[in-house]
Amino acid sequence: MDSRNGEKDGGVDVKEGGFRSKLKGFGSFGSKDMFVRADKIDLKSLDIQLEKKMSKVWTKDNRGSTQRPKEEWEIDVSKLDVRYVLARGTYGTVYRGSYDGQEVAVKLLDWGEDGFATDAETAALRASFQQEVAVWHKLDHPNVTKFVGASMGTSELKIPEKNSTSNGQKSIPARACCVVVEYLPGGTLKQYLIKNRRKKLPYKIVIQLALDLARGLSYLHSRKIVHRDVKTENMLLDTQRTLKIADFGVARVEAQNPQDMTGETGTLGYMAPEVLNGKPYNRKCDVYSFGICLWEIYCCDMPYPDLSFAEVSSAVVRQNLRPDIPRCCPNALASVMKKCWDANADKRPDMDEVVKLLEAIDTSKGGGMIPEDQKMGCLCFVKTRGP
Repeated sequence: MDSRNGEKDGGVDVKEGGFRSKLKGFGSFGSKDMFVRADKIDLKSLDIQLEKKMSKVWTKDNRGSTQRPKEEWEIDVSKLDVRYVLARGTYGTVYRGSYDGQEVAVKLLDWGEDGFATDAETAALRASFQQEVAVWHKLDHPNVTKFVGASMGTSELKIPEKNSTSNGQKSIPARACCVVVEYLPGGTLKQYLIKNRRKKLPYKIVIQLALDLARGLSYLHSRKIVHRDVKTENMLLDTQRTLKIADFGVARVEAQNPQDMTGETGTLGYMAPEVLNGKPYNRKCDVYSFGICLWEIYCCDMPYPDLSFAEVSSAVVRQNLRPDIPRCCPNALASVMKKCWDANADKRPDMDEVVKLLEAIDTSKGGGMIPEDQKMGCLCFVKTRGP
């Protein structure tokens, strides 16, 4: 410990030139009233006091202010029980768990602790996380995943050890953040479509899923929120096959000036031409992505399976590439797809109009890639079919 530095708040003041010690709580002493021999000073005790003091200062710096009012969306981490991994991503992991008796999914973001992310990158990611929470916590719609709460600091949270078959748990980095949402046991829409890739879906289910997604997006757009990453992987299903929009990691409030919204944000294959081109965009980029999802729901297939990302990006913008609509697809549904993925964003319908178009479709006579009265699938995508 440096004897030249005084620590007044700790109750001891050691100064150069005599080690004067001012002991608070034992009366008032003048600057010359008391001297202490240097060999009698308990330096270990002073170090402990200093460490405690600095710990409080660091805690206050890291958390902002100890008197900071609690946000309405902040959870009590002690009530959160994290069980096992559901999915992993670049900057985070999704776990299955429970919160205060409710089954939940816990999205844990632990950027920066691996030593690869810079402080600036970590700060940007934390700001993005706060943006996601700000977008999500006020939403209330049957086709939007219900937000439970979030935490900007999770030092007290315990998660299962990796590759552990025991009940062992480990602490996570204090800088990690987590968002807690309702758990939907049906998995992602993409997983559901993959399961039905061979037999396809009845037309009635196609329209039901499409309407759920359309109504959810219409609600978001009515709240001036652009999702910006609409894809089947970001849609979840409950036990009744109700579709709910999830993952607001890149969502944002729509800018009044379209010039303020630029850059490639989203997933290739679902991204609108204006987004791929780096041009200004608005909520109509979600409409384009919905058109691709609609095709995917009907076909239970992936768009552009044989093209690289670079090829897709170039062809969508320069050659007006879109997925091939099967010949058995009813005209009413094919028309909605084409309207939604029009190259001109201004010509795309708003999502509330899409909802009306879908609601007007008659499913009583079938029309999907599986006729209602047959078990055999539609042959529209059999490679041996004619031109």
